[in-house]
Amino acid sequence: MELTQEQQNMLDGKYGEGTAYAMKIQVAIGESFDAPRMVPITRAHVALSNQDADLWFAEKLLNAGAYCRVSPTVNPGFCISFFKERNMVSEEDADFMQRTHNAYKGLGATLSYNCTPYVATNVPNFGEVVAFSESSATPYVNSVWGARSNREGANSALCAAITGYVPEYGLLLDENRKGNILVEVKADMKSDFEYHLLGYCGRKIGSGIPVFTGLPKHIGKEALTNLGAQLNTSGAYGMYHIVGCTPEAQTLEQAFGGKEPERTVTITNEDLEEILEEISAKGSREIDFAMFGCPHFTLEQTQHIAGRLKGRKLKKEMWILTSYHVKELADRMGVTEVIEAAGGYIVPDSCPDQPCWKHLQGKTGVTESPKCAYYPKRRGINFVIRDLDTCIDAALNGEVV
Repeated sequence: MELTQEQQNMLDGKYGEGTAYAMKIQVAIGESFDAPRMVPITRAHVALSNQDADLWFAEKLLNAGAYCRVSPTVNPGFCISFFKERNMVSEEDADFMQRTHNAYKGLGATLSYNCTPYVATNVPNFGEVVAFSESSATPYVNSVWGARSNREGANSALCAAITGYVPEYGLLLDENRKGNILVEVKADMKSDFEYHLLGYCGRKIGSGIPVFTGLPKHIGKEALTNLGAQLNTSGAYGMYHIVGCTPEAQTLEQAFGGKEPERTVTITNEDLEEILEEISAKGSREIDFAMFGCPHFTLEQTQHIAGRLKGRKLKKEMWILTSYHVKELADRMGVTEVIEAAGGYIVPDSCPDQPCWKHLQGKTGVTESPKCAYYPKRRGINFVIRDLDTCIDAALNGEVV
């Protein structure tokens, strides 16, 4: 791989040990994909996980003197102040989160703690080359915004932020951004919830870049977020196209680059029903809690919940996970007041796959997100998956259909 003089200087250690280490990793990735060169990035997002390997890597780079040339936004861990005030987290876990915070702060990251930066805080322009990790982020920036990012891991995205470069391969190249699977959607897409289930059809869709037809002309950011998040929970997708909606698929011919699809897949109501049956715990039962916000909920989604709860009382716990700026707006607008009056909480900066939820171990909750149900399962937390309004009703009534 051909390097510029500046890139070679980074690799040779002229910008410090930490930068050299990051560039060494970037070069190795590039060589493994036969990338001919490095290209500069303008944005990055790191899927911080607040787990052992993540913290080890971040501290290793920090202690070696690394600092981000491109300040990346970061994924959530958990909000230390919120959970410590309620005695919901151990000192050991809180200290670990604080170390994670300190490491990324020292590296020069933008401490957004939000898994949906692409809808508000870190939005790229069409054609912009970026380095985004996080399962819902990469398909969104590629597909919806038309920016260019490979499916970076947390470590490679952090190395890209430190060096300011990524190897040029994969979805950075025009020829690799064309669709190869035609997905004819014949299911009734009544709400954002059906996009969760459509995305979870990855096993039927198969590997490649899907091109969706049959979807509504206008699709909201929440539905598009859901689609990308679940495509990467059920499979490995860096990009998709929706004909007439996403910028590189104004026509079917454009989406496929003038070629014929390798295969055609049809998704029906029965497919969505089968997926839901497969991934959800059994319904018709009492539940212990409701959890929303994986990916993080938008202000509009939070307002919708508040509208359903106003003047009512929850029978079960409700946790709504959002970015800090959504929480701040909800506070200013009285949305938080309505939800807390009903007995629920808006929780900023936090993820369901964190040790702060130990009190839910062995319990069964409701959520509208298959991704939310998937990750906490390893912590012994189970979910019935239903549409959002059914989940709200379950928290109000104590039972789910």
